[in-house]
Amino acid sequence: MKPIRWTPHARKKIASREVSEVEVEQTIARPDSIVPGRLPRRIFMRRYFDEVLQTQMLLRVVIEETDTEMAVVTLYKTSKFGKYEGGP
Repeated sequence: MKPIRWTPHARKKIASREVSEVEVEQTIARPDSIVPGRLPRRIFMRRYFDEVLQTQMLLRVVIEETDTEMAVVTLYKTSKFGKYEGGP
C-alpha cells in the first residue's frame, strides 16, 4: 500500500468525529467497497464497530491517490448504511 498523507482538514475531522487513525487506515487497506467521488477522488467505505457510540457504523474516507501516495481529504462516519451501500 502507498504511504498515507493526511490533509490538515482530515486531521481536524478525525479528531472532531472521534475516529481512530487505525480505523481509517484499515478502511483504506481493506475497504468493503470503493465508489467514485468527484474526480480524481474515490471514497473507501467499511463497516466497523464504533467504540465511542457502541454501535456499528459506516466509515467513509475520501482519498486522492497519486503515483506515490494516498491523501486523506476528509472522512466521516454514518449509520445510514442503506443510503451509501445501496440497501434498505
